[in-house]
Amino acid sequence: MASRTWSVLLTLASLGLHGAATANDTEAATAQARQWATQLVQQTGAALKKELAASGPEGAIGVCKQVAPEIAGNLSRENGVRVARVSLKVRNAVLGHPDAWEQAVLADFDRRAAAGEKPEAMERAEIVLEPAGRYFRYMKAIPTQPMCLACHGATETLPPSIVEKLAAEYPKDRATGYSAGQIRGAVTVKRLLDTP
Repeated sequence: MASRTWSVLLTLASLGLHGAATANDTEAATAQARQWATQLVQQTGAALKKELAASGPEGAIGVCKQVAPEIAGNLSRENGVRVARVSLKVRNAVLGHPDAWEQAVLADFDRRAAAGEKPEAMERAEIVLEPAGRYFRYMKAIPTQPMCLACHGATETLPPSIVEKLAAEYPKDRATGYSAGQIRGAVTVKRLLDTP
């Protein structure tokens, strides 16, 4: 963690950026982003478990489509940041597409997982200069849980009713074929620090 923080500070210095970015500021921002990511994952997981118990996997599809974006939207509005879920294999064609920075982080997460690192411990935090300003960026990997396989597992193992519902709800779905423990995507947090 310390080397990552120093990397961020060195990057800022090499870009000639001004501001009060300190190791403590970066650590505090990371801790807050980690908290928002945890809230999104826990609240979505609780809603999924409840719906799975009440109406099975078919009902749970609605949680991912409506409830999870609502939770992310509420966290974003309440905190003045962008909190969302993104993936390299997007299910929802409207939501979930990663930007260039997020794509690079997700690809890095996949490489690290292939090398044996545990997905539940993977995160990245850094300050990034973009055309619209300087942003604090954070991502936390989302490992595929066993309950996720009811809708995200191998297509040939999914019940026909789930395959039909996914095709109706998500005609461009690419989010199947996972096994437990694989990285399904990540929670992303983006906060504007200042404008050019």
